Amino acid sequence: MPLFRQEKQDLKSGQNQIMKKMILDKFNLEGKSALVTGCKRGIGFAMAEALAEAGADIIGVSATLELEGSKIEAAVSGLGKKFKAYQCDFSDRKSLYDFIRTVKSDIGVPDILVNNAGTVMRKPAAQHPDDYWDKVIEVNQNAQFILSREFGKEMIARGSGKIIFTASLLTFQGGITVPGYAASKGAIGQLTMALSNEWAGKGVQINAIAPGYISTNMTESLRQDPGRSKSILERIPAGRWGQPEDFKGPVVFLASEASDYMTGTVMVVDGGWMGR
Repeated sequence: MPLFRQEKQDLKSGQNQIMKKMILDKFNLEGKSALVTGCKRGIGFAMAEALAEAGADIIGVSATLELEGSKIEAAVSGLGKKFKAYQCDFSDRKSLYDFIRTVKSDIGVPDILVNNAGTVMRKPAAQHPDDYWDKVIEVNQNAQFILSREFGKEMIARGSGKIIFTASLLTFQGGITVPGYAASKGAIGQLTMALSNEWAGKGVQINAIAPGYISTNMTESLRQDPGRSKSILERIPAGRWGQPEDFKGPVVFLASEASDYMTGTVMVVDGGWMGR
């Protein structure tokens, strides 16, 4: 190979390495703080761990999260990042406001808010009781709006912030025997757009991630039902149930500078389900 051609290739390779470093720098969350709800297990655990891997300190909360010695604390601390644990029952409005006040007093307003905590209660619509409906709507919809409003208004004053919701395939579809869950996740899609319309011009990006069928505690009953599990797998082009780790890349992207021009969007992570 002629020398000048090799020199051009070496130069191009060097430029590509420089560009790659610049791009990867946009994903760096060093010096940032992230509040992740529902981080004790499953998708929330993976998201919190991923944000710490990218450099963020983590504020973790769930209804039953251990205040000391949790697995997520060990994972985050093992990465050399700070972790602060809280408990909050998101179905209890007083508990929610107490939690928000405590976080603001202890730490301040996080750079990143991940509204991941959620619940599902299954019963056919004709037999779906008020208490099922009320709890699911309170946890999955009302609490997430209040968290976003109370932290979001201070992100606006600061001029920067990232809010990420966990949506669902039922943001787009109706589901079976989960009317409250479907209604709440449809609302999350609308809330993502509504908040973005008002806050995107003020330095705050709001997006959502819609998981497909993921192997977590929430889908255990589906995975244990041979008929449902078979029909679900047959529709997923990727040919498998998703894993919590599949959400590490998407959440870091949406939490980082790399997604600064992306807002009001629901990112679907479903192995191709919605394409069928």
